[in-house]
Amino acid sequence: MTRWWMVCCLTLEWLALGVWVGGLLVLIGAVIPAVFNTFGGQDVGGLFLTQAFEGYNRFVIGAVTIMCAAAWYRWWSGDEAVAISRSELVLLAGMGLIAFVIVVVLHPHAASLQAQAFAVKEEAARKAAFEDFFRVLIPVRAIYMVNLALGILLIGIRTYRSLSREKVLT
Repeated sequence: MTRWWMVCCLTLEWLALGVWVGGLLVLIGAVIPAVFNTFGGQDVGGLFLTQAFEGYNRFVIGAVTIMCAAAWYRWWSGDEAVAISRSELVLLAGMGLIAFVIVVVLHPHAASLQAQAFAVKEEAARKAAFEDFFRVLIPVRAIYMVNLALGILLIGIRTYRSLSREKVLT
């Protein structure tokens, strides 16, 4: 039974990591270009993207929860074959911290600035409101990219460790 629990644990962990990295790749590579090439208006496209990133953020909360629980279970099991390395823990902690800052602080602030910018009717005030919004959005995008890079790095570490274990077994 323990072996099946570990298989389930590792499967969920890889799935969560796939959602984390794959979701962001799809948003950046497909959704954002499609939105601005299809919707025609900055207001409608911007609102759609805000909603898309809010949905992605909910998936990230679930993914980080699963990855932390899986890391704990791997540590708790004491099985050397699935032991969690310090580098994995550091990356996971960094990814979780960055996700927390995005989900709890930066994204809500950016969304409120966006709503304020859309509500302004006078052109000069609207331009200033959008400048405030984009000033916050630029670092948010950069932080998302850092989190993407950390997720890819974690995949690489997990893959390397899997291959190293397989080499020992053969």
